[in-house]
Amino acid sequence: MSKLFSPFTIKDVTLKNRIVISPMCQYSAIDGFANDWHLVHLGSRAVGGAALIIQEATAVVPEGRITHADLGLWKDEHVEKLKQIVSFIHENGAIAGIQLAHAGRKASCDLPWNGGEQLTEGENSWQTVGPSPIPFKKEQVAPHELSISEIQDIVFAFRAAAKRALDAGYKVIEVHAAHGYLLHEFFSPLSNNRSDVYGGSFENRIRLVIDVVEAVQSVWPENLPVFVRISATDWTADGWNENDSLQLAAVLKDRGVDLIDTSSGGNVPDAFIPAGPNYQVPFADKIRNEIGIYTGAVGVIVDAQQAEDILQEDKADLIFIARESLRDAYFPTHAAQILGDDIEWPNQYVRAKRETFKK
Repeated sequence: MSKLFSPFTIKDVTLKNRIVISPMCQYSAIDGFANDWHLVHLGSRAVGGAALIIQEATAVVPEGRITHADLGLWKDEHVEKLKQIVSFIHENGAIAGIQLAHAGRKASCDLPWNGGEQLTEGENSWQTVGPSPIPFKKEQVAPHELSISEIQDIVFAFRAAAKRALDAGYKVIEVHAAHGYLLHEFFSPLSNNRSDVYGGSFENRIRLVIDVVEAVQSVWPENLPVFVRISATDWTADGWNENDSLQLAAVLKDRGVDLIDTSSGGNVPDAFIPAGPNYQVPFADKIRNEIGIYTGAVGVIVDAQQAEDILQEDKADLIFIARESLRDAYFPTHAAQILGDDIEWPNQYVRAKRETFKK
């Protein structure tokens, strides 16, 4: 059997293979509520053979949404539909995870297919917030600088959302601290010029992500995994960098975080990002092997042998598939065929399984 299709256990959760569906926003919710689009989108990836399905960035407060059509978990009423989605994922052999998020200064945006620019007026816009009054783009309205008490309210919101996620049945929780959203904004010196306990030194700038992780852990069972997604570098001079990420990963490991989902960029609009196959894998590799914590590799991973090689070379523990899974909801099934692994198919589809899929 290939390493890609070998099981992987984190705490009390065993994944049937190493393929994870990355959280990808669908911009299809109303008032944060999931609907049948989310059921079919997430459910089809479970049917397609992935081991772990992580739900898109799910806002812990309304103003934490990237757009007005993002999913949310800021009220109890959101849980009912999510229970149905989680149940379907689990019934089809995958594990359901959720990414909790706050978009910070990158919130209040229009839908991508309408241009995706930040909205400053109308019912679908709101005042953004951040560590400092520094807009993501110069032409945007500056975010409101959060006070200490407002920061604590957000930490509590993450805690409350984690409790609701547990009530909905998710088995993995991921804290979103990447891509220029609120937690990343705090730890990057490019977006944080505070002089209080949440700014200045490295220890102060990472304080919020640590506060959030500890708040989540206070309601999340010790036997279930906690991931943190980080941007390993801002790809910009004087910004957050790879060495900072190694230090943060060590702190998160000491705090009981189980895996670093290793992405990059997103905090400044003019960064040059050398995107291409495996371009972020070296960050996952270094964090995994220097810090001794599980990592997930993500970013332009598009074929089975590429994913297998990353694992065989011990550069990461899990493979996070994003856009390729939008192109092919059955990527795991097709990858197994390529690698010669005979994996279990849904009973409803077994009659289409041919000998060519067997090793």
